[in-house]
Amino acid sequence: MNRKQFLQTSAMAGVGLSVMPYSILKGADDRKVRLGFIGTGSRGGGHVRGFATRPDVEIPAICDIDEENARRAQKFVTDAGKAAPELYTNGPEDYLNLVERDDLDGIVIATPWDYHVEQSIAGMKAGKYVAVEIPSAISIQGCWDLVNTYEETGVPLMPLHNTCYQRDVMAVLNMVREGMFGELVHCQGGYQHNLYGVLFRENARFGPGPERNDTSDWRTLHNMNKNALLYPDHGTGAIGHWLDIYRGNRYMTLSAFASKSVGLEKYIDKYGDENHPYKDADFKKGDIVTVNITTARGETVFVINDTTLPRGDNNKAFRVQGTNGLWQVEADRIYIEGRSREHRWDDFQPYQDEFDSSVWKKHEAEAEGAGHGGKDWFVRNAFVQSIKQKVNPPIDVYSAVASAAIVALSEESIAKGGELVDFPDFTRGKWMSNKPIFLPEELGY
Repeated sequence: MNRKQFLQTSAMAGVGLSVMPYSILKGADDRKVRLGFIGTGSRGGGHVRGFATRPDVEIPAICDIDEENARRAQKFVTDAGKAAPELYTNGPEDYLNLVERDDLDGIVIATPWDYHVEQSIAGMKAGKYVAVEIPSAISIQGCWDLVNTYEETGVPLMPLHNTCYQRDVMAVLNMVREGMFGELVHCQGGYQHNLYGVLFRENARFGPGPERNDTSDWRTLHNMNKNALLYPDHGTGAIGHWLDIYRGNRYMTLSAFASKSVGLEKYIDKYGDENHPYKDADFKKGDIVTVNITTARGETVFVINDTTLPRGDNNKAFRVQGTNGLWQVEADRIYIEGRSREHRWDDFQPYQDEFDSSVWKKHEAEAEGAGHGGKDWFVRNAFVQSIKQKVNPPIDVYSAVASAAIVALSEESIAKGGELVDFPDFTRGKWMSNKPIFLPEELGY
């Protein structure tokens, strides 16, 4: 199928792709998937290495404004026994030349957050499946631009929510869908992870910041410029599937609060010197940012971001609670009425074994060592299989913006003293009839 045919077919199919029976499409296309990469720094380079190890993937092209990054990624490909990809390193607009190639089926984007929207749109308009790192957008307009481009072109976008494929998260999803927790009432998630090494290490300069002539550490600049919950997706990606967000349910309102900002300043005072590049920086983002969300079905969601104070890592902080019990990942414990002893917690492991994802059991050996406990293999595999079968990926553009919008909405609410703000309906009402598409057990991903 050439680009013109793909666009015409996809535009007619639109969101109908998401509900096509997998049994009809399975085995329809076993050819190799051809991927191009935009952004090959720390995270993007890891994706190149991961995809390059797959025998069903070819990598014809790589783009990065840093030629050293691009050449390192190119070597990952040749070390895997594949042909050397062509490099696009001629400035921040050179990715436009990559996306127009006729020998690419999909694009993987792992650039600074500010560029995700424009690069994703370019990929979709060129008829290429897009996989984009998270958050996929950092403004409400950016979220709408992604949705509108998808609906206009029919070309799918998949956010790389690897946490959706976390093994215990998938087991809990099976429990939720089997009604083990009863009617859901509340969910929690978050990103609790000391980022000093990412924000300040010498080799943290992954690319330009918000201004194209700014070569500072782009992620550090976001902490300077935005008092917001900057990285919601790790928690809310999984929560969105548990609560059927935009698949029979949706977020309605959001309220956010931020603590004072002292962690990064104290770190610089303790470990820096007079020449530290951020010695006199003013960091706007509060050290602890919390968000409360309501849903159309009446559940509440709590999200926390804690990345600039000394701490051990706990990226997800998950909790699922319903009328029949709850699961708390931090304590690795669960209570299910009728199974647990009254007022006593159960260890989660027996439930993990009982409700373990068949996808994990099938692909555990392949996922070993793939990054983030194997989750990276599963999210990459889902993208490849979606292209092969010509279906919407199991995590789609609506999942992407449901999480990404929290960045801008939290910033607005914090600026208004925690005032409630309305959550946009990015489906324009289709959430009431949309069916769940994150069905890894059925799809065999």
